[in-house]
Amino acid sequence: MPADLPAALPDAIETVIQRCLNGDQSAWDLIVRQYWRKVFNVAYKFVGRHDEAEDLAQDIFLKVFKSLDTFDRRANFQTWLISVSRNLCIDHYRSVRKERDTINRDVDASELSPASPDEGPVAAIEQRDRVMLLRQALAALPESLRTAVLMRDIQERSYQEIADTLRLPEGTVKSRINRGRTELARQIRKLRGEDYSPSGSSSDARSRTGAC
Repeated sequence: MPADLPAALPDAIETVIQRCLNGDQSAWDLIVRQYWRKVFNVAYKFVGRHDEAEDLAQDIFLKVFKSLDTFDRRANFQTWLISVSRNLCIDHYRSVRKERDTINRDVDASELSPASPDEGPVAAIEQRDRVMLLRQALAALPESLRTAVLMRDIQERSYQEIADTLRLPEGTVKSRINRGRTELARQIRKLRGEDYSPSGSSSDARSRTGAC
């Protein structure tokens, strides 16, 4: 196993970066091992949970790897890495908040319940239309995504409960929920006749990471 990088030698990281760009996997493993704790700490400050911080740190390193060729060799690598990590954590936070806002706005669990007899006829019709829209959007999802979203956002089960029920790793459950939420919001917008562009998120990701 390669030794850790000498922290005080900028030439050492320069050499390792060049090896990474040349396709040397062991050089990238060395960078990850050297800076994992620092990136993990940045992620943990944003999410506050060990498992989520690990997932986020892995995602950060993946995006850093893809954009490594954009690093200005005249700069300090650690400073650049921490800055990129914070920016990606901010992007993650905004993305999660947007998804939750979308669910709160478009996927209200109360809409699955019958209209209250105290509501007027107009309100009852509006709620019926919302329920129909939601059910149509849910029906358009693949079963695996639909089940994950219903269990998390309607039944309000924990990630661990869902993982145990479906006999899946917790990371897979989280991925399905995130994908399901995104697709559900798109289906709702589509049914409402709003702009529908499934390719927007990937172009945003490319612009954020600077990767091809």
